[in-house]
Amino acid sequence: MAEKERPDAGDATGAPALLPAPAQQSLPVGLTVNGKACELQLDTRTSLLDALREHLHLTGTKKGCDHGQCGACTVLVEGRRINSCLSLAVMHDGEEVTTIEGLGEPASLHPLQRAFVKHDGFQCGYCTPGQICSAAGMLQELRAGMPSHVTADLQQQPLLSEEEIRERMSGNLCRCSAYPNIVDAIREVGEAP
Repeated sequence: MAEKERPDAGDATGAPALLPAPAQQSLPVGLTVNGKACELQLDTRTSLLDALREHLHLTGTKKGCDHGQCGACTVLVEGRRINSCLSLAVMHDGEEVTTIEGLGEPASLHPLQRAFVKHDGFQCGYCTPGQICSAAGMLQELRAGMPSHVTADLQQQPLLSEEEIRERMSGNLCRCSAYPNIVDAIREVGEAP
């Protein structure tokens, strides 16, 4: 690390004090977002959420609490669900990110999007993008045999029970309390062949 002298101070011997050079403030970040390569120059403190919303103008992913407590910002990174408000964009250089916009389009909805509409799995809709992205990741985890805290037998494939769905979706809050409908929508998609 380069250092520079500070002319106004020194030690008892009269030698000038040395200060560390300032850290680099921005870095190039390459992401594949919803199948499209994106090259960004970002402040190293930029969250993945802010990179998506403010730099790529993908506003489907919502900023709820900005503390990782509500799940409104859930996206899929390399197929795994994360709270994008808690993750720095530079940590995901070279990775694939899927937002709600990448799961489906109005003319071709993702099965979870169709099920949420069918089962009225939303009221105000603010949490819905995070709920759907989290559900997509949760179903992948379940199919891969990853247990949750309520999985009864760790040697067996977890079952798609209401208890499993509620536990696995517990990081996503719905202020309107549409939980029964959300569970029904997820169960329908999870049980489909």
